[in-house]
Amino acid sequence: MDELFDIRGKVALVTGGTSGIGRMIAQALVRRGAKTYITGRDLAQTREIAAQLAREGQCVGLAVDLSGAGAPRTLAAEFARHEQELHLLANNAGTNHSGTLESATPADWDQVLNVNLRAAFFLVQQLLPPLRAAARVSDPARVINIGSIGGLHVPNWDAFAYGASKAALHHLTRALCKRLGKDQITVNAIAPGPFPTRMNDVETQAMRQSIQTCIPLNRAGTPEDIEGLVVFLASRAGAYVNGSTIALDGGYVAAL
Repeated sequence: MDELFDIRGKVALVTGGTSGIGRMIAQALVRRGAKTYITGRDLAQTREIAAQLAREGQCVGLAVDLSGAGAPRTLAAEFARHEQELHLLANNAGTNHSGTLESATPADWDQVLNVNLRAAFFLVQQLLPPLRAAARVSDPARVINIGSIGGLHVPNWDAFAYGASKAALHHLTRALCKRLGKDQITVNAIAPGPFPTRMNDVETQAMRQSIQTCIPLNRAGTPEDIEGLVVFLASRAGAYVNGSTIALDGGYVAAL
C-alpha cells in the first residue's frame, strides 16, 4: 500500500498554490515527499507561502499572473531553469466575478475565461517537454485540472462565465486525455464542491444552510479530502485513471 500511493521524489507544479484548494494540494504534495513548485501573482507572498510549506519538505515559489496571454510561456521558461522533468501539473489557478446577467462586462468574462481555461490549455502546451520527459509506461506524467461542480450543474446564483469556464475545462480534460495518452500523460479533472477558500466561505449562515440541505454528508470538504484524491491520482494507484472528471462534493451533484 505504501508503494502504491508513494509520490516521493516526484516534481509537481501547482498554479494558484498560495491559498485555498491550491495551497491544500501543495501542502499535501510537499508533505508526501514531492518537490513542489507553486505560483502566485505576488512574488513576495508566493515566496513566503513556499517557505512556510517548505518546513515539511521541498517547495519553491514562482510569481506569474496567469491572466496574461504570455504567462504560460514565461512560467514554462522559469520552470525549465529549475527542472527538466515534471511529473504532475495541477492547473488550479482560478477566478470568478460577482456580476449578474445584466451587469457583466466583456472584461469580466475575459478575465474569468483567460485564467480558468486559456491558461490551463497553454500551460499544458508549454510544459509538454518536461511532462514527456517524466512520463513512463508504468507511471505516466499527470495533469490534474481543478474544475468545479459549477461546471456540472447550474447553481441558484449568477455565475455564467465561471460555470462556462469550468464546464469547458472538464471537456478540455477529455480532449487532452485523448491527445496525450500516447505520450503516457494522463489528464483528469477534479470538480470540488464547497471547500473553505476565499472564493467560497463555508462558514456563512447561507452556505451552512445550503450544505445541510444539499450535501448528503452534511459537511464541507476538508484539506484531507483533496489530499486523498490528489495523491491517488498522482501515484501509481491512479495510473490507469484517464479522462475523468471526479466530483469531490460529498454527493452534492448526485443528489440534485
